[in-house]
Amino acid sequence: MGARRVLIRRSAAVGGLLGVLALAGCGSEDFANEPRPPAPIEVSALVTDGAIEVGPQEIGAGIVNVTVSNQTDEATGLAFEGPTEAETRTVPPGGVLTAKLELDEGDYEVAATGDGSRAKATRLAVGQDRPSSQNELLLP
Repeated sequence: MGARRVLIRRSAAVGGLLGVLALAGCGSEDFANEPRPPAPIEVSALVTDGAIEVGPQEIGAGIVNVTVSNQTDEATGLAFEGPTEAETRTVPPGGVLTAKLELDEGDYEVAATGDGSRAKATRLAVGQDRPSSQNELLLP
């Protein structure tokens, strides 16, 4: 009779512990935190003596990683003029720079900055906000 009582008590203790763990593991779908922002989009910009090429030329609003390749003989940067004003640092001749910008929806003119800048400005169209990257695998 004593062994049976010990077995019942152990079973009850294990069952209670499993019940507490099950309740602790249950979470709500709604939480106070905001969803994760959209993953940054990659944009390339090539600056030559005669032109600026930006690709892609149509993106969604949000954080943008712009990689600028300066193929001129002068130090230059890029200025984004539109709903949000943004500018990259100066890139040395033949150098490459990556800048993180946050661009709002609208049309932008992308122009070269710096002395001796002869590159013709180009356009960049920024559409609606990109969707959240919630539940997406973010790679480094």
